[in-house]
Amino acid sequence: MKRYTIARVDGRPDWDAVPTLSIDEQLWRPPVDIAAWGQVAWDDGHLYVRLRAREKDIRAEHTGPLGMPCEDSCLEFFFSPVPGDPRYFNIEYNPNGSLYLGWGDGRDAIRLLPEREWLNPVTSRTEDGWTVEYAVPFGLVRMFAPDFRPVPGMAIRANCYKCGDLTAAEHYLAWNPCTSEAPNFHRPQDFGEMTFG
Repeated sequence: MKRYTIARVDGRPDWDAVPTLSIDEQLWRPPVDIAAWGQVAWDDGHLYVRLRAREKDIRAEHTGPLGMPCEDSCLEFFFSPVPGDPRYFNIEYNPNGSLYLGWGDGRDAIRLLPEREWLNPVTSRTEDGWTVEYAVPFGLVRMFAPDFRPVPGMAIRANCYKCGDLTAAEHYLAWNPCTSEAPNFHRPQDFGEMTFG
C-alpha cells in the first residue's frame, strides 16, 4: 500500500511547495503514453486537490454536472474519510469541468450528489495536457461523516486515477495499484493511505 502525507497549508496552497504523487500504475489495458500526477493539501476547512495529466489526444465531450466524465479524458480522486468505513467520495472531472460527484461503498451503490458549487473547480489546458484544481469543504464531508475532524497524524484511505473510457487510447492509471481483474476503481480495499501532516 502506498502512503502520502497531506501537506498542511494556510488557505489556497502554493502547489510548488506541496509533495507530488505519481499516478503511474497502468492497469487492464496496454501501456499508453499518458502520465498523471496528484497533490493534496489541507487547512482547517478544506481538502485541496490538484490533478495533472500529460496527454496528447484529449477528449472532452461532457459539459454538465453529474455526466460521465470518465468517458472523456478524466482525472479522479476517491477518498474514504472514516477509518473502517468502506464508504467514500467519488470525484471525477474532465477538462471542461464536467463533474461526477458521489458517495457510497461501491460502483453500484453510489449516491449522486447534485453540484452546488461545493468544489469550485478550476480546469486549464497546458502545453502538453490539462489540470484540475478544487477544494472539498469539510462541511460537505460532515454531511455524510459527521465526526470527521482532521488532525495531524490522522489517516484516510484514498486513491487518484487517470482514465478515458472512450478516448483514442482507452486507459486506466492509478496511484495505488488496483487488484480487480476488470477495470474497477470503486474498491476501497485498493486505496492507499494519506496522512494529515
